[in-house]
This record gives sequence, C-alpha cells and structure tokens, in this order.
Amino acid sequence: MEGEKTAAEKMKDRMERLKKLHLARNEARQHNHQEAVEEDARNKLPTNWATRKRQADWLAADEKARKDATDKGLDYDRVKLSNVSAVEAINFEKKKKKKNADVGFSDYEAQTARQYNRLVKQMPARDMVKYEEQKAALGDAFYGDAHTIQQGLHKDDPKAIDNMVKDLENQISKRKSFSRRRTHNDDASIDFINEKNARFNKKLERFYGEHTAEIKQHLERGTAI
Repeated sequence: MEGEKTAAEKMKDRMERLKKLHLARNEARQHNHQEAVEEDARNKLPTNWATRKRQADWLAADEKARKDATDKGLDYDRVKLSNVSAVEAINFEKKKKKKNADVGFSDYEAQTARQYNRLVKQMPARDMVKYEEQKAALGDAFYGDAHTIQQGLHKDDPKAIDNMVKDLENQISKRKSFSRRRTHNDDASIDFINEKNARFNKKLERFYGEHTAEIKQHLERGTAI
C-alpha cells in the first residue's frame, strides 16, 4: 500500500517538473519571438537612426537642464562647465580645432558638406516643446525608416519658409558680390592681352617681381642686352 503511494507521489513530482518545463519552453519561445520582431524592426530603420535618436534625446535633456537652471536663477553655461574636468576641456578644444580646421577647397563634395554644416549652424534653436508634441503625435513615424511614407505628415512652418527664402537671397547677394567685375585702372600700365593674362601677370609679379624689376625696366627703355 505504501509502495503504491510512493509511486503516485513520484508520478506527481514528474508531472509537476514536466509542467514547469512546458512553461519554461513557452516563455523562451515568446521571448525569442519578441527578440526576432525587435531585430526585424531595427533592421528596417535607417543606418543613422540611432545617432539621430541619441542627438535628439541629448538636445531634449540639455534643454530641460537649461530650463531648470534658469528657473533656479543659475547660469547654465557656468553650471555645465563646472562638471567638466580640465583634461576633458583640453581634449574638447583639440577635437574642436581639428574638426573646424579650414583645409581649403579639396573637392565639390567636401565644399557642399561644409556649406551644409554652415547653414545648419545658422538655423534658429529648435522649439523643444513643439518637437516633443510632434514626436508624441507621430510615434515611430517621427524618425521614419525605409518603409515610412512621410508625405503629408509634417507641415511646413511659414516662419521657416521665410527664413529659407531670406537665406537664399543672402546667398545670391553674396555670390554677386564675389563675382562682380573688377574696375579698370586707366593709370596702370598695360602688360596683358586679356583678363586671364592679367591675373597670371599679377601672380608672376607677386612671386618674382623683386627679382625681375631691373630686367623689366631695361625692356621698357629698350636698353636690354
């Protein structure tokens, strides 16, 4: 009798262990499915999505910290610098100089990138309240990915359009000032046949003028040997 009771207890223990194994297997299956869905969603995002999200989160946190410092009557820039060590400040300045070093014209692609970065820096500060409202309203479509159609989701701000037009007009005006025709000096000696030759002669004069001044004078007087 006791032997049958022991066998029943053993059977009960095995069933309980089997039930726990089934539960663990189902939990692992659900976890794997969730991981697969999240990985598929990450693969569909643009390559720079993570960088854009980190930058947006940093801007939001920085704006909140600035607002808190202003509410407390503190200078946010001084508070921010107080948390930066001397070594970090030196490294930051080195990176800044290296990043902003003017290497001159290299190619049109680099020139376009420099123009783009310059225009972005001139843009007014983002309205973080409106930014958060748009982020909450659009959800995942706010950042967008390869499968998101953003046509009609965003409305152009009339003020932003006016700023763009003003910037384009400034660019056109600046371009005209650089491409204006140089005034002609009637008193200057004529030693060129066209404008291109005049520019070339100026370069020669700048580099070799002091060495060839005497030869030039002899040629002009007709006394050259």
